[in-house]
Amino acid sequence: MDSNIAAYITFVCTSGVLNLIILFYTYWRRHHYSSIAKLFMWNTFTSMIYCFGYAFSLTSTSLEQLRFWNIVQYVGMPFFPLFGFLFVMQYLGYKLTKKRIIALLIVPFLTLLINVTNESHHFFYRIYDINSVLGAPYSEIEYGVWFIVHNIYIFSCMLAAFLLLLSRWKETDSVYRPQLFALICGQLLPVVTAFLLFIGVTPDGIDPVPMVIWFSSALYLWSITSSRMLSIMPIAKETIFNHMNDGVIVLNGTYQLIEYNQACKNMFSALNRSTIGKPFDQVWYMLTDQSFPVQLDSISDKLNVTIHHANYIYQLRISGLQQSNNSGFLIIFTDITELHILQQKLEHQAYYDELTKIYNRRAFFQQSEQSLMKAKAELSPFMIILFDIDFFKKVNDTYGHQTGDQMLVHIAQICKVELGENMLFARYGGEEFVLALTGYTLVEGENFANHLRFCIEQKPLVENERFLSVSCSFGVSVTTGATEETVYQLLQKADEALYAAKRAGRNQIRVFTEKYEFVK
Repeated sequence: MDSNIAAYITFVCTSGVLNLIILFYTYWRRHHYSSIAKLFMWNTFTSMIYCFGYAFSLTSTSLEQLRFWNIVQYVGMPFFPLFGFLFVMQYLGYKLTKKRIIALLIVPFLTLLINVTNESHHFFYRIYDINSVLGAPYSEIEYGVWFIVHNIYIFSCMLAAFLLLLSRWKETDSVYRPQLFALICGQLLPVVTAFLLFIGVTPDGIDPVPMVIWFSSALYLWSITSSRMLSIMPIAKETIFNHMNDGVIVLNGTYQLIEYNQACKNMFSALNRSTIGKPFDQVWYMLTDQSFPVQLDSISDKLNVTIHHANYIYQLRISGLQQSNNSGFLIIFTDITELHILQQKLEHQAYYDELTKIYNRRAFFQQSEQSLMKAKAELSPFMIILFDIDFFKKVNDTYGHQTGDQMLVHIAQICKVELGENMLFARYGGEEFVLALTGYTLVEGENFANHLRFCIEQKPLVENERFLSVSCSFGVSVTTGATEETVYQLLQKADEALYAAKRAGRNQIRVFTEKYEFVK
């Protein structure tokens, strides 16, 4: 064995041993790493097979041995550039699916299969022989069609990985740049070496790529142990920016649009690259036909604003940006349409009666307390009218609860038609309804109650061609002017008046007076 071969074997074995060390180290600490370590281990494993296969091929003394170890090399060599590319993509935050990975593995598997069966078709090597001048282990090769396809593929993988890494250099934080540097060099060195091989600069019959892999492996080992490459990684800012669910617009210090993400484009379809550099107020008017709801030059701190656009509702979070001598604004759009709809539904359920679709007891108390306070402040009368359906239990017992429910809806609809301004109408509970009137005198309130009673009496419930007459009894109370008087007290008085109306024969009105006398 001449000294050159011995030197080649030393370099190649160094590459293989370093890959073996990295593989065992990564596997041993796999629980401390993210899922990206799996692709890295596959890259290291296939690279190791390639290196050791080539190292053993350099000890060959016959064509059969050369061919055997060549096939062993191709168990790893077509795969390690691809796994390196996939590792880089995942490292930078690109989404990898099983289908995509399987599709990318087709060419390496075909390369291995075609190489193994080359003697029957010669698609990979037209000629594979011992070098006629130098002898074994130097080889003399004439490449076939698939060899060219294979090399284009592995060159594309390594070059794509290199360019992706290089494109992220500027936007990567300085703390992660040692990792990025190691990966860039690790991808660049095999590409350059392989290129030199194919233009004939390297020694004849020798593959120099496994000899330089040791340098890439050393960089990877350093990066794993010193900068925690497999446990703490930068995810490309562009990837995060364009995969956010929230829309983002970035303005410079002169309020010009300088960037937006894909989510924002989805929210405002008219947004395009031609709007970059334009004043934001012009862009916003173009998008919405409205002026922007906030004066940006008046914002001194973070601000939340809600806007309506098309059929959507967005919450805008606006904050100033300040970095070195550059300033600007960050506007984040969050789609709160579903949340708003849910809030409306919950509010409706909380404040509206499900059956009659009018206010419920809770909403009545909340709004009537405010109305009473306002009436007291304006020295205006405030009246409560409480009424219920006469013989309602008999309706349920005779015709069923479904008919009873229809009667409640029927009464509510009659009353809603007759309601005027400053009237608050609610279902108080069961078959009871309540009205709050602001600004009505006792006589006016009593007359209105009597009008409602007459309307209800004159409009029977029609059900299955059956007419069911219905009547109601009313109790009325009005404020006395005492400042401490409450809605609850007025309701108690109206309730007493209501029961007086029932005792008097139903389908009539009673008014509560301060002398506790009931009058018509």
